[in-house]
Amino acid sequence: MYDYLVAVILGIVEGLTEFLPVSSTGHLILAEKVLGVEGTMWQTFEIMIQLGAILAVVLLYFQKLWGTLLGLPSDPAARHFALLLLIALLPSVVLGFLFASTIKALLFNPAVVGIMLIVGGLVILVVEHLHREDAYTDTDQIPLLTGLWIGLAQAVSMIPGTSRSAATIVGGRLLGLDRHTATELSFFLAIPTMVAAFAHEAIKYRHDLDFSAAGIIAVGFVTAFVSAYLIVKPFLKFVSSNGFAPFAYYRVGLGALVLTLLWA
Repeated sequence: MYDYLVAVILGIVEGLTEFLPVSSTGHLILAEKVLGVEGTMWQTFEIMIQLGAILAVVLLYFQKLWGTLLGLPSDPAARHFALLLLIALLPSVVLGFLFASTIKALLFNPAVVGIMLIVGGLVILVVEHLHREDAYTDTDQIPLLTGLWIGLAQAVSMIPGTSRSAATIVGGRLLGLDRHTATELSFFLAIPTMVAAFAHEAIKYRHDLDFSAAGIIAVGFVTAFVSAYLIVKPFLKFVSSNGFAPFAYYRVGLGALVLTLLWA
């Protein structure tokens, strides 16, 4: 029963933090450390529950995604949007292929998470206080070159504690996207990025995957899906009106707590 409780907790952590600028990977690392879980089964669990969070965004934005897919043969706007996501995905794919294993071996620990939570939080606060004109108020307006730069920003999130969402949003804001558009782009870009990461991990560790605890994985998957589904739209509405500063302060506070506990 303890394993099922852990699955629920980690599923909630994944679903709530995947699309918020607070680092889902960092929170999972910290949560697993606190809960005392490790091993092949939990590695499989981490890989699988990400798909639950992805599915939530796909359902929430199904009309946009399906319309893009149907419009690819004839609609220039649909082709532009699809190409934008592919171009923005490239940096993470290339750098992930080259350095993912090294980063995971060297940097996946609570100390790095604590440091990057603080650094990321301070960066968000600085960007929030910059007075820049919003050049793009819709994802369909974003130039392809801008998408590439945002993709490079997203690739920084390979360092645990950085947050893929935060890196994408900060990059987007610096390049002229308003809060709503930068946040939505982070949602859309999460889909191919997380699918690519899932495929990479699944292929790399295919011989170590352990599906003997399918029930536990299913509980985590469903929990991640439900929690992500419930948080995405309210989060988008909140940041459009209030900005990202509250998440920045949360990051700095949590990072300071983590480093203090490690030092103590």
